Order: sequence, then C-alpha cells, then structure tokens
Amino acid sequence: MLEFDAVWAFLLLPLPLLMLWLVPPHRESRDSLQVPYFQRLVTLSGEAPRSASGIRRRLCLQAIATSLGWLFLVSALARPQWLGEPVHLEKSARDLMLALDLSGSMEATDFQNANGEQIDRLTVAKDVLRDFAAQREGDRLGLIVFGSAAYLQAPFTDDHQAWQSLLEESIVNMAGPSTALGDAIGLSISQFRQSKTENRVLILLTDGNDTGSKVPPLDAAQVALTEGITIYTVAVGDPSTVGEEALDLETLDAIASDSGGLSFTAIDRDALQDTYERIDQLEPAAYDSLSYRPRQSMFHVPLAAFALLYVLATPLFLLISTRKRRLEDV
Repeated sequence: MLEFDAVWAFLLLPLPLLMLWLVPPHRESRDSLQVPYFQRLVTLSGEAPRSASGIRRRLCLQAIATSLGWLFLVSALARPQWLGEPVHLEKSARDLMLALDLSGSMEATDFQNANGEQIDRLTVAKDVLRDFAAQREGDRLGLIVFGSAAYLQAPFTDDHQAWQSLLEESIVNMAGPSTALGDAIGLSISQFRQSKTENRVLILLTDGNDTGSKVPPLDAAQVALTEGITIYTVAVGDPSTVGEEALDLETLDAIASDSGGLSFTAIDRDALQDTYERIDQLEPAAYDSLSYRPRQSMFHVPLAAFALLYVLATPLFLLISTRKRRLEDV
C-alpha cells in the first residue's frame, strides 16, 4: 500500500496557478526594420500601425508536460512510502538471571555422569544449565558468578550461544574460595533495575552457606521482593555436610519463600536435572508479540519520472519552437 509521509506537500500543487495570476507575463523586445516608405506600405496593406506586445501562448502539449512535471516534483516532496505486509515478531518478555556458585567446594567429585564416572559439581551444573538455557528461547539470560565476591559474567542477552560460551569459561575459585550469597543477590538486583522487563526471575545455585557477604542474604531477598524478582534457590550437595561447606537450607528456603519462589535440593545429577525441569514448568517461556509494517521509501520514482519527462520533452519543445519561429520569419 502506498502512503505519503508529508501529505501537506500537495498543498503546493496550486502554486503555479497562483504565480500565473500574480506575476505579469514575460515581455521581450524584438528588432524592427525601418523603411522610408512605411506609410505607403500601411496604405497598401490596410493595417493600422500599433504599439503593443504580444503574449505567446503555450502549446497544449507544453501545458500538459509542465503540469505533469510539477506533479512529479510535489509527489517526491511528499515522501511516498510503500507499506509492506504486516510482520509479526515475538520478543522475549522475561529476564532470567542465573547466579552460579564457584567456591572451592564446587570441585567436590560427588556426582556421576551418564557413564557412571565421578565428576565435580561444577561440571554437572554446567551440563544441566546448558540444557536448561537451550529451552529458554523466550528469555533474555544473564549470568553472575560468585565466590568471595559476586561478578557479572554475562549481562542480559538474547544470544544464548554467547551466554553458554561465558558459562563454559567459568572455573572454580575464579571468584574466590568463599560464598558471598547475599552479594550475588544484590548484584542481580542491580542488573534487574537496568532492565525494562517486568517479569524477572533469579535462579541461585550454591553448594554452601553464606560466609562473607556484605549484604545479608535475607535482607537482599527482601529487596528483591520489592523489585518484583522471583528467586528460586537450588542447593547442590549433601545436606548432611557440616562446616563452611554445609548447606544452609533454612536460609535458602527463606530466600525463596520471601520472594515468591521455591527452594530445591539436588544431591545428584538426576535431582539437579529434575529441579530445572520443575523450574521450567513453573516459569514457562514468555513472549511479547510485536508487529510492524516494513516501509520502503519511493521518492525516487516520481523524481525519475520527472527526469525522464524533462529529457524527452526539452528537445521536442525546442524543435517545435524553432520551426514555429522559422514560419513566423517567413
């Protein structure tokens, strides 16, 4: 469908008629021949001498060509655009942040792979997160890694392949040996504040209790609640572990409960996989439907028509004018 972005330009169409009315006709002087027997010629011809100027009238073809040329120029000024068929897009409607514990205890090889081989907790977590991310086509994913401090590994992005590459680069102790659980939640909140999406989810995966956060985890969870962030906590490891590597399930339960989420415990690979499947069911991919009509500028078409008209009409009218003057001279 054709439409004009500057319809007001068509108000200029009557401008030539206004100029024709306001501006006087062009006058030009021509050479004359003076003869001594002028009065005799007047008597013989029967014509009375007069002093005046003649107005040349345009040919009908010239008037048509001039009107068409002006119409083409005004049409180009009106910025014609061709509107294509509506295009519907689905845009991610949720920001999902994953906070991954990289403390030293994530090196513990108390998990098994599909072949029954003992592997460390971080390797299993990466495998499960990789599968989980592959199913989140409708979400923008972010990644925070934390140990003694929390660091942003990947900001929110639609590029899940880049997100997985940054996940693979994460190694144990790269953020320090301790577990700053509250700081990870606090950093997530700051990232969500920069997001325009209202549907916000934080998945917190850890294998220990908080050992050195500047912000207490429960206080951070309360702030997350006011920011509309739902937190799912995933405890990885044996709940019976004691010491600094012990799982503080009570705190993790409180963090999830305060924000409207749930708390899970994964003691092996299958349990961890089931945990993310449950989260996937609780938080299905969300989309915002957007539609637009592509626009293609078409101003060059009337300009090309004007140029073609000018190229064809100019030599034609020049030829007609030349022949007419020759006939008048005869």
